[in-house]
Amino acid sequence: MAEDKTRKHERKRNLIQLAAAAFFNGYAAGFVKGEIFTGKTKILCVPVLNCYSCPGALGSCPIGSLQAVISSRKHRISFYVLGLIMLFGIVLGRLVCGFLCPFGLLQDLLHKIPLKKIKVNEKADRVMRYLKYVVLAVLVILLPMLIRNPLDMGETWFCKYICPAGTVAGISLILSNPVLRDMIGFLFSWKMCLLLIILVSSTLIHRPFCRYLCPLGALYGLFSRFSLYQMHLDKSKCIGCHKCEEVCPMAVRCTLDINTAECIRCGKCKAACPVHAIDSTFGFDIKNKLEKADGTDIKGN
Repeated sequence: MAEDKTRKHERKRNLIQLAAAAFFNGYAAGFVKGEIFTGKTKILCVPVLNCYSCPGALGSCPIGSLQAVISSRKHRISFYVLGLIMLFGIVLGRLVCGFLCPFGLLQDLLHKIPLKKIKVNEKADRVMRYLKYVVLAVLVILLPMLIRNPLDMGETWFCKYICPAGTVAGISLILSNPVLRDMIGFLFSWKMCLLLIILVSSTLIHRPFCRYLCPLGALYGLFSRFSLYQMHLDKSKCIGCHKCEEVCPMAVRCTLDINTAECIRCGKCKAACPVHAIDSTFGFDIKNKLEKADGTDIKGN
């Protein structure tokens, strides 16, 4: 029964992910013409990694936008972009990763390929998860800000050298634009190799990019403790079967800390729980709900 519920939940989540990917990349003419959409909506940041150079992209990537401003000659920080990221983080947190991110969907689908999965050593996994914060601090912020050319402009280091979502977007643009195919060089080859490593890894490890490299996931993770959308484990109901941990794509120790920064709020733990001990809440009265669920009130009685 719990397995049927889990499969039903996963199908529903995948449909939402597909709809989000289509919505954020809905400019179909771009794929046909091999052109980048330049309409007015392109000034708006979407909540997910969504490369500006994707032919279908109707909005801008928040990480790409943040880097573009930091590396520019006139500006070093954008309160508009940071404000939007904070808004997405406070309202949804890493629910964005679990339900809306197109590259997260790609990793989820690849992991369904029936191959023997790899369980990463717990200590190594714990250390490697800090890499995304290093990527955020160094590649997204510090290098674009500190390393400048003679024109006082920096580079978008993460977008240019790392971002796999940008590489996927680049492939779609190159396939539809023969002029660009003649301009492929070492940089694109490097990014293709990195993309292939991530894609192959995704068949063996659930969401390796989200776990270890994504700077946007790192940013949203900072809001996990106080975002409006929260998960809750009722320990009085929990029977210690650990089925929630078995299905978690991010290998979160749900029974110890379900609202860790690594949780992408995908809801698989909730669907897998046989005794309905896991719930999710959304709204400003989260603290009150959680305290009541724990058998206490705000006054501590």
